[in-house]
Amino acid sequence: MRVFISGFGNIGRGFFESLLIKDAYLKKRYEDLVTIVGIVDSKSYEVNDGEYKICGFCTLGNKNNTGKLHTDRNGLSCTEIMDMVDFDLLIEASPTNITDGGEGLVNIRHALKKGKDVITVNKGPLALAYSELDALAKENGCYLRFEGSVGGGMPMINMCNEALVGQKINSIQGIFNGTCNLILSRMDSGIPFEQALREAQQLGYAETDPTYDIKGIDSACKVAILANSVFKKDVKFSDVSVTGIDTVTPEAVEMAAEKGMVIRHIGEISKDKLEVAPRLIPKNHPLSVPGSLNKAQVITDMAGPITVSGRGAGKSETASAMLSDLIWIMDRRTA
Repeated sequence: MRVFISGFGNIGRGFFESLLIKDAYLKKRYEDLVTIVGIVDSKSYEVNDGEYKICGFCTLGNKNNTGKLHTDRNGLSCTEIMDMVDFDLLIEASPTNITDGGEGLVNIRHALKKGKDVITVNKGPLALAYSELDALAKENGCYLRFEGSVGGGMPMINMCNEALVGQKINSIQGIFNGTCNLILSRMDSGIPFEQALREAQQLGYAETDPTYDIKGIDSACKVAILANSVFKKDVKFSDVSVTGIDTVTPEAVEMAAEKGMVIRHIGEISKDKLEVAPRLIPKNHPLSVPGSLNKAQVITDMAGPITVSGRGAGKSETASAMLSDLIWIMDRRTA
């Protein structure tokens, strides 16, 4: 299995590291070895071109020490670099662009049109063009997998579509952004929103520009992805009703506490609802979880409510989801 990685930031490197960690397991499971034949980040790239061979710890060391890969891009597009090598599967982990899908959408389209399988954690392309990409994959006999795009290490998409196959899923409600949950949890203790946000930034949960998190954009992308992949809808990010946590006041948090409740940022997908908004939740409710965890409750017709939680972000956590998608694809390609 020849793999090309687009995006070599925290998540792309995490996936690369997971292959090194699981090398013995993969060699025992498959005769067809996993080989990285190309890597691209925003400024540089590496390809196996006969003269240069990508080397695990050497590549990671060079990236970590210099911030760059072997060769400067010098204006080359990612698709031009992809065309330099023969590969079977694209890992798309470039930064999310919710405006037009960015380079990630271009890369996924290019790979699928060439008949290559794709694993992506990039929410932008899926929240903007899921139906197009799904149709493109089917048309070209490709697999498109994206478990890590919703919930990071928390199993969601594959659980709903595979472990719960045959069930009718009536609704999914969940906390899909750990940063928002951390901020609201701190507000439960009487800390003002601005201070809680600064703490989240200092701890590395919130970005310097936290707009995607606190405005609900990140959660809304995940709601759109779940609506399309689990409920088989044809929706985009813009179809989701979104209210951020920046609307939550200390007075609202205090009033909730007086009623034995907390405020949590909840995404909901059902037949008639696509929404992300702060909601009042009883303190003993499964979704009243504190801290930075993601948690979701799936309501099914036969198994009833199923609750799952996990770390919604993080290098190794998201890499675990990408690895599960890789194994799923390899099981089918090497059968």
